[in-house]
Amino acid sequence: MSPRIFVNLAVADLPRARDFFGALGLSFDPKFTDANATCMIVSDQIFVMLLVKPFFAGFIDKALVEPHQATEVLLCLEYDSRARIDALMQAALAAGGREPRPAQDHGFMYQRGFEDPDGHLWELVHMSGHPGCNPTTGEAQ
Repeated sequence: MSPRIFVNLAVADLPRARDFFGALGLSFDPKFTDANATCMIVSDQIFVMLLVKPFFAGFIDKALVEPHQATEVLLCLEYDSRARIDALMQAALAAGGREPRPAQDHGFMYQRGFEDPDGHLWELVHMSGHPGCNPTTGEAQ
């Protein structure tokens, strides 16, 4: 069995976060949803736990990063086409996201990114020839 990943992100306003990611077409697992958290389903192996900040803080012994001012992680998702990336970006911007940098076309890789309402950075990429594509050179491995 391939491991599943559960990324945990602190959010200020859980309903706002759900509305934002719901506008991007993502769904949530009601079994893992309450006033403190929700489990966002990205794929059958990728889940994002959106946790209100006080609840999130109960799992750590360090200060939370303020994502509008500092970056701890850049979340990157690969999609099968540029059109899918552009559609997701349109949805993210319409739902209140921000595009911190213009689209990048490196030939073998197309990328765009958004900042969600809580300040977390999401990168969306399409790589030509993937799977097995070397993201540095674009050549097949």
